[in-house]
Amino acid sequence: MLNAKFWEMGFYIDFEQLSLDALQASFESVDLLPSRQLIKEDIQHNFEVLKDQGLSNAAALLEAIKTPKKTREFAMQSGLDLNYLTILSREMRSYLQKPTRLKDFPGIPDETILKLENIGIKNAKQLFDRVLTPANRRKLWEQTAIDPKLILKLTKLVDLSRIRWVNHTFANMLYEAGYVTAEKVAQADYKVLHEEVKRLNEERAFFKGNIGLHDMKLCIEAAKDVSLDIEYDS
Repeated sequence: MLNAKFWEMGFYIDFEQLSLDALQASFESVDLLPSRQLIKEDIQHNFEVLKDQGLSNAAALLEAIKTPKKTREFAMQSGLDLNYLTILSREMRSYLQKPTRLKDFPGIPDETILKLENIGIKNAKQLFDRVLTPANRRKLWEQTAIDPKLILKLTKLVDLSRIRWVNHTFANMLYEAGYVTAEKVAQADYKVLHEEVKRLNEERAFFKGNIGLHDMKLCIEAAKDVSLDIEYDS
């Protein structure tokens, strides 16, 4: 789990402020996806090699392995295993998932989406910057005449969408289950939340299949990485 302090009041985590030592410590303690457990193998040696290559923080590391071409070149330069670096790149890029388009959130009226698009707000990141405080949301209501309750709902959906792996459908599902902010998800018992989400999905068929218990645990751990930037009245 990455420390939420590294989000530094922004939609994404601030990799510039995250040292390689802190990144290594987080990988050592976090419950990674099964397909990414390789990151933990010989991690002390591998991160020493990364630092020997002149990389000082997570931003520099991600830049060095951002694309397949760069990853291949860095593997040759550093001597690190290409497969290791590829998986490491995938894990780091998962913290910077593409912002959800507002029109993809279920149940939001087309008129509301159009009003927001008319002022240049089309995705979760763009809305995040405009709804951080009650005063911000009031200003948005005055500018667009969108129902304040709907603005608040969108704010919470945006908050939920900041959690890694949470797409528009699952954000809406968490909201309908009563876990309306990233903080509430972070505070949840993963076994309880799993049962509640499973029941809700059986009743309303948000998506085919069910989220696994381990996946729910990972979701809650990911929610703990989200900083509490958005101010709510209660």
